[in-house]
Amino acid sequence: MAEVAKVEVQGGRIPGPKAKAIIDLDNEYTSTSYMRDYPLVVDHAEGCYIWDPDGNRFLDFNAGIAVITTGHCHPKVVEAIKNQAEKFHHYCSTDFYYEPMALLAEKLAKSAPGDSKKRVFLTNSGAEAIDGSIKLSRYSTKRSKIISFLGAFHGRTYGAMSLTNSKPVQKKGFGPFVPDILSIPYPYCYRCSYKLRPEDCDLYCIRYLEEVVFDRMCYPDEVAAVFIEPIMGEGGYVIPPDGFHQRLRKLTADNGILFVADEVQSGMGRTGKMWAIEHWGVEPDVICCAKGLASGMPIGAIISKADVMTWARGSHGTTFGGNPVACAAALATLDLIREERLMERATAMGARLMDGLKALQKKHPSIGDIRGIGLMVGVEFVKPDGRPAADIRNEVLGRAFSKGVILLGCGASVIRLAPPLVVGEPEIEMLLRVLDECLDEIGG
Repeated sequence: MAEVAKVEVQGGRIPGPKAKAIIDLDNEYTSTSYMRDYPLVVDHAEGCYIWDPDGNRFLDFNAGIAVITTGHCHPKVVEAIKNQAEKFHHYCSTDFYYEPMALLAEKLAKSAPGDSKKRVFLTNSGAEAIDGSIKLSRYSTKRSKIISFLGAFHGRTYGAMSLTNSKPVQKKGFGPFVPDILSIPYPYCYRCSYKLRPEDCDLYCIRYLEEVVFDRMCYPDEVAAVFIEPIMGEGGYVIPPDGFHQRLRKLTADNGILFVADEVQSGMGRTGKMWAIEHWGVEPDVICCAKGLASGMPIGAIISKADVMTWARGSHGTTFGGNPVACAAALATLDLIREERLMERATAMGARLMDGLKALQKKHPSIGDIRGIGLMVGVEFVKPDGRPAADIRNEVLGRAFSKGVILLGCGASVIRLAPPLVVGEPEIEMLLRVLDECLDEIGG
C-alpha cells in the first residue's frame, strides 16, 4: 500500500522556510478577510497529492472544496487548456459566438435530469450562478419572494449572501441584504430544529412550509423560488431524509414556485450521479453548478428549463462567464467523468470510506454521526453530551495536516471528506489511518 510522504522540514516544523517566506509575503499584502485554516502552501500538485515549496507531500482529501474533479493536473484537462489557450483566450460570450461555449451548453443541458428541454447561461462562479438564478426566478415568475434554508451557503456576492445562513461572520456588517428572502430550517435529522424524530415526524420540515410560512408569513403565489442544496455543503454535509425533496418538488410545482437546486458543491458526479438531486428522482426547474465543473478552472452555469429561461435579450449578461479556456477544461472534465467512470468510482470509493469511518466510530466516541453519498461525506464530532465538539474537529484538522493529510471543516463540528474523484483505495486507507492516529492522540 502506498504511503503518504512524511512531513519533514527544517526544525521538524510546518511551514518550512520557503513556505514561511510565502506566508509572510501573503500576510503583508493580502486582504484580512482571507481564511487560513493551517499553513499549507501549494507549489505543485498531481492526482490526489499536493507538494509544498519545501518538498513535503500531502494527500488532498478536500480537492479545493470539491473542485478538482478529475484530480490535480489531469493530462487531458491540461492538454485541453493548452490547446484552447493557443487559439484565443477571450471574446465576450454575451456578445459573440465560439464553439467551446456552444458545446459546453449542449453537454450541460443534456446532462440535467428530466425530459424537458434545457437552456444554459455560463458564469464565472457558483455565487454568480446563484445571483443570476435569483434574477431569473423573479423575472420568470413575476414574483419577488425567495425561500432558502438555515445552514445554507450559496456564496458571498450580495444576492447569494442574502440566501446564506451558514455562519454569522459571513453576513455581519454587510446589511441590508436583498429583500423578500425567507429562511426556514433545513431537514437536519441528526439535530432536528423541531426536536422531532425521523420515524414519526411525517416530514414536519415540509409541513412547516405549508402550516407556518404559507399560513402566517406569505401566500404561496408571492414566492418565486425555493433555493436548496440537495445535500447541504458548508452547513455540515447534511443529507435530507428520503421523501423530503419529492414532497418539496410537489409543493413547489403545485404552487407555481421554481425549485432551484444549488449543485455547486454536490454536482459533477461527486455523489455517484451527475447531479445529487437525481438520487431522489426530482427534476429541478433550475440547477446552479460551478466548483468541479472544470477541474479547477473558474466557471459556473445556470441550467434551466427552457420555458423558464425566456428572459429578454440583454436582460442578463457577463464579460468573462463562459471563458473559452475554462469551457475547454469543462468539456474535458465532462468527457473524463464518463470515460474514466468517475461516478462509478465515487460510489465504490465512497462505500469503502463509509465502511472505514463506521469502524472508527465504534472505537472513538467523539464521532457522533457519519453521513454521505458517494465522495461527499461528513464526519460530525460531538462532546459526551451530544453537543457539537468544534475543539475536537479543529484539533483533528491540525494534526492531520502535520501528518500529511489535507482536510477542511464545515458546519459546527464536521469534517468534510471530498477528495478528487480519482481517489483510490490506498488513499482511503491512508486517510482512515491518519484519522485514527489523530483521535488516539487526543483521546477522542
